[in-house]
Amino acid sequence: MLGIDVSKGTLAAALVDPITHQVQWEQEFPNTSAGIARLLRRTPAHIPLVLEPTGRYGLAVVRQAMAEQRHVFVAQPRRAHAFLSALSPRAKTDRLDSRGLAVYGSCAVLAPYPVKSEAVDQLDQLLTARKGLSAALMRLRQQQDDLPYAAAALAPALVALAAQVKDLDRQIAARTTAPAGSASPASDFPMATALDRVPGIGPVTAAALASCLVNKHFPSSDAFVAYVGLDVRVRDSGKWRGHRALSKQGNAELRRLLYLCAQASLRTKTSPFRGQFERERTKGLSTTAALVAVARKLARLSWSMVTNGTVFDPERVYTRPPRRATDEQIPSPNP
Repeated sequence: MLGIDVSKGTLAAALVDPITHQVQWEQEFPNTSAGIARLLRRTPAHIPLVLEPTGRYGLAVVRQAMAEQRHVFVAQPRRAHAFLSALSPRAKTDRLDSRGLAVYGSCAVLAPYPVKSEAVDQLDQLLTARKGLSAALMRLRQQQDDLPYAAAALAPALVALAAQVKDLDRQIAARTTAPAGSASPASDFPMATALDRVPGIGPVTAAALASCLVNKHFPSSDAFVAYVGLDVRVRDSGKWRGHRALSKQGNAELRRLLYLCAQASLRTKTSPFRGQFERERTKGLSTTAALVAVARKLARLSWSMVTNGTVFDPERVYTRPPRRATDEQIPSPNP
């Protein structure tokens, strides 16, 4: 197993025996096309690579390795960090991290490194830019309220930021909706328009959900719920039962957007999610916990719509699909 610790300028690599965990060799390479080529030439083609997701710093080595039909796995940052801290609690260097990643890859079951398509990458960059501009706009609006003597000076910046946010909204809509007069949906994200029709889900969240679900292909709704950190963490030991809480792992931005969508869905009188919120409150859950339950339902619904290519039907939101007949349920042709 080859562990690679990625930084902007260098790639610290360590080849570790998957059985004995002994280091076969370790070396630092420049994070350039020539450096990556040297790294891959030194590594046998059958050796898998494991590295943490480091944004654009690691994409070059991933794409170059995949172009050579090599296996590349991703180490989930939080779990990998816990593993590396336990493996080497007194020191942290690039060399030790590359060793630890190789050992971690030998011990854990890892997923293939996800590489976004160009369409998904473009949409995600627009969504990230919009998130930054929206946060800056909110901070300036708060400052304008708190600093009345500077309100006039902040006004032009607020107008400019609001215009930039609207421009990004137009660019996002252009990539997720069909052109005017077109009979066919947008080819890259055809389900974004369908998700936008769900009560509480707006165009930005619909685009973010469609981008994520199209790119990652989750095998089940449970997997998607866990990815956004809306699953429940269980801590039990013997007769002791620990406090249940959200895992809050994975995509924090999608988790935030789904929670806001849950809040927005309650403001729609015809929303089918109002009944679930009230039922959760009747059980004794707090308002926040009830909203989380609705957000979890929205995540499952979004996964189902994108996976099955269906449209939103309020009558079917809380209707269980018919169970498949098992061997015991199928009547025998010869009783």
